[in-house]
Amino acid sequence: MITHADSWWRRFESIGEIAVFHVDLIPHQGREAESLAWLDGEERLRWERFQSPTAQRRYVLCRAALRAILGRQLGCLNESLGFEVAKHGKPFALVNGLPASISFNVSHSGNHGLIAVAPRGRLGVDVEERASRRNLENLIEGVFSPHEKAELESLDGCQKLHEFFRFWTIKEALVKAHGKGLSMKVAELEIPEDMRHGASKSICQFAQIPETSWCLEDMGTSEFAAAIAYEVSP
Repeated sequence: MITHADSWWRRFESIGEIAVFHVDLIPHQGREAESLAWLDGEERLRWERFQSPTAQRRYVLCRAALRAILGRQLGCLNESLGFEVAKHGKPFALVNGLPASISFNVSHSGNHGLIAVAPRGRLGVDVEERASRRNLENLIEGVFSPHEKAELESLDGCQKLHEFFRFWTIKEALVKAHGKGLSMKVAELEIPEDMRHGASKSICQFAQIPETSWCLEDMGTSEFAAAIAYEVSP
């Protein structure tokens, strides 16, 4: 049983009914061994298939933290908790084989993971360590709108990299929240102008998904870029 004092995750931010947790993914043999004991048979097989110890570590630490957080939120034993995947690949939780009334999303990069949990509504979270990218210009060309590209191209050096990851995590969080993945034309989901100019939060709609209003929030720190997107109740 993982106690609060021993846990490698902590509450990072609260947004209304949404709780966001930070997961510490630094190498730690004891935590990794304890995490592995929380996984079910299918999850262990997936863990074994990862080719690198780094990928195994990130997966097992995030998965065990997710199980502990969801178990507490749902009031269920770890043995009762399962997962299935929706049509476009987004996972959802099961309790004793039945869909649970909870929303969650997970992201990790480098030594940082984020887990967002809400009692209802779609949500997505993304975290990225600000590491240099060799193909930065190709990424900018492929996923950003003309306005976004113009604003990024007006910057250089560390400032450009910082804003690239800020824009990237906001978009990725929105795509994950919507739940249809690669079927969406990411470049057409333009980040609201106020957020492109520094606002940390914005409520907006998009032509591709006009039926829903979304709240986007920048949660970046000095260590990593991060963002969350979630449905706004009508």
